[in-house]
Amino acid sequence: MATQTAQQPRKKLKLYRWKWTGKGPGGRSVKGEVVASQKIEVEKELAGQNIIVKSIRRKGGVAGGMGRVKPRDVMLFARQMATMLRAGVPVIQAFQVVAESLRKPAMSAVVQQMMNEVAAGASFSQSLRRHSEHFDSLFCNLVEAGEASGSLDRMLDRIATYKEKVESLKGRVKKALWYPAAVIAVGVGVTALLLIKVVPQFESLFHGFGAELPVMTQMTITLSDYAQAYWLHGVGGLAAAIFLLRQGMRRSEQFAYRVHRFALKIPVIGDILDKSAVARFSRTLATTYGAGVPMVDSLDIAAGAAGNLVYQRAIEQVREDVATGQQLHFAMRLTERFPPLSVQMVGIGEESGALDTMLNRVADYYEEEVDNKVDALTSLLEPFIIVVLGVLVGGLVVSMYLPIFELGTVL
Repeated sequence: MATQTAQQPRKKLKLYRWKWTGKGPGGRSVKGEVVASQKIEVEKELAGQNIIVKSIRRKGGVAGGMGRVKPRDVMLFARQMATMLRAGVPVIQAFQVVAESLRKPAMSAVVQQMMNEVAAGASFSQSLRRHSEHFDSLFCNLVEAGEASGSLDRMLDRIATYKEKVESLKGRVKKALWYPAAVIAVGVGVTALLLIKVVPQFESLFHGFGAELPVMTQMTITLSDYAQAYWLHGVGGLAAAIFLLRQGMRRSEQFAYRVHRFALKIPVIGDILDKSAVARFSRTLATTYGAGVPMVDSLDIAAGAAGNLVYQRAIEQVREDVATGQQLHFAMRLTERFPPLSVQMVGIGEESGALDTMLNRVADYYEEEVDNKVDALTSLLEPFIIVVLGVLVGGLVVSMYLPIFELGTVL
């Protein structure tokens, strides 16, 4: 019977938005919205707040508006659970308080499902593994280690700290990638707008001059004709290229590996991606190994957290070498992928018995390097982008005004 019960599919908790009105303490009229699965849950929650309910009506299902659970939501959940457990609140009650405090319905639904599972007899870690689409193996393993050692609050606090650092690192890398892409996209958009909308107006004006136009103006008009005729093809081709690239990376691991390897070779940006992968590997390995997870399992988790397939394969090779008895720093050196400084610091950590501490220092060092590289990239790109935009937009404007400057000689 137990096996059959365990194999039954997990029912998803359906949440709805409930709009209510009522009277609070002192007879003051109050109203608001609550996310809950049933009307009776709303009544109980309002009764607990000494609110006399006048009306409760369902606004509609939140299936479309629940949103998606993001790493930041998981990080916030870990931090709140750690705070509750450290204060001595029982696990079930902690789940309930956290579920009510979360603003995103999707995450609140996940926490309520976990609360029901734990109340039915599952452990915290078992419940997490049932929601593996939201909680990675690092989260599950550390919670399991915390349950076994009686230090669940410290483990959750460690997970939250790890998530905060990783998300901060991701944000800095995204800034390095999105800033130049956004500015260049704006520049291309402005240029396309001038070619498609503005230049044709000048072209109709130039037809009445009765004189040969300057070469630069002729080139701009020809470019405008092409832009007007093929702009839709260009947008469609760009969208198709992006779609095919994403599909290729999703369906072919070898293709995705080549894209990731190419990204590491891009000047400046490749260096940022390289250092961020080393930082994430070091931080993940330090967190898991320091929590008592075996080295081989810790390397397996770190491989998935590297964020780059080139480093993922290198870490998997390190895992195989360590499993056969090699020292960690020697296995890292054999891949010829990790920076010499990180290999040396890991070697010192192994010799001194403070590997997790040295790995954290490696992560701190390379996170600071990523910060410096992002700042340097921003400083270098700003004047470069200004020059490029000036040449594009200024060149178009000058080419359109050249015939007007020569209007006197034509007359």
